Amino acid sequence: MSTQLIVVVLVGSLVALGLFLLLTQLVPAPPALGPALRRLHPVAGIAPGRDTMGSLKRHFRVPYADLRLLDRSPDTYWLTLGLSALFGLLIPMLFGVAVLVLRLPVPATLPFAGSVLVAAVSVWLAHRDVITKAQTARGEFTRAMCTYLDLSAHQVLGGHGPVESLSRAASVCQGWVFTRIREALLSAELQLRAPWDELKVLSRDIEVIELGDLADIMRTAGSEGANVYRTLRARADSLRDQLRTQALAEAEVRTNKLDIPASALILILLVLMGYPFLSRVLAQ
Repeated sequence: MSTQLIVVVLVGSLVALGLFLLLTQLVPAPPALGPALRRLHPVAGIAPGRDTMGSLKRHFRVPYADLRLLDRSPDTYWLTLGLSALFGLLIPMLFGVAVLVLRLPVPATLPFAGSVLVAAVSVWLAHRDVITKAQTARGEFTRAMCTYLDLSAHQVLGGHGPVESLSRAASVCQGWVFTRIREALLSAELQLRAPWDELKVLSRDIEVIELGDLADIMRTAGSEGANVYRTLRARADSLRDQLRTQALAEAEVRTNKLDIPASALILILLVLMGYPFLSRVLAQ
């Protein structure tokens, strides 16, 4: 009876903790001015993405670049992992409570061992979800860079300077990619910095190499006064060829994966067609 009481108290505590975490997410929080101020006034010597959640986080590899690309904070990432682990623990534990109450012939340790396994799998799935979404967003950012390179080249060809070309090209298009670029350009303007330096920092933060290439090309135009129209067009064409090659490779991989179910279906049909004949031969 004491074991059942301990299990009920433990499950009740976990449920209460989960409800508390959910309620804290529903309550409106004050504006997060800290990240905005750090973007406007970066401090050298401090590693990006560090927070004050404790030394436990330093033992895990957090995808800081992916979080910055998705515009999520490390605190949100850890909260998501915690909630995933909590729900993973609750489901098998509720089954364990039912086993103890109903006195089913099931080992009491099995549900608790399963709860640890389910919690670990839930945390891994939540982590993989962030990485998968970041890969999709990074691919979308890379495809948008083709348009941004072409627009910047046309602005340069129209006689605009490198700073104005970057700004005018970003203001033409819509979408979250160009919103991030416009924010970087605005941050550079407010800090009286060169826009290509800010774009270079953004490319390192979110790990989009193509944006850094554009920043390097425009830095050449800004510092040396070089005509970068042909360079921008060549980089855009090269990026399109690269994306086209990747798309063809992915299509080939998916096509090869379709051969597996097709082969299995043919094998099943052969078994179904040959079974009557084999049954007659064996019957004789």
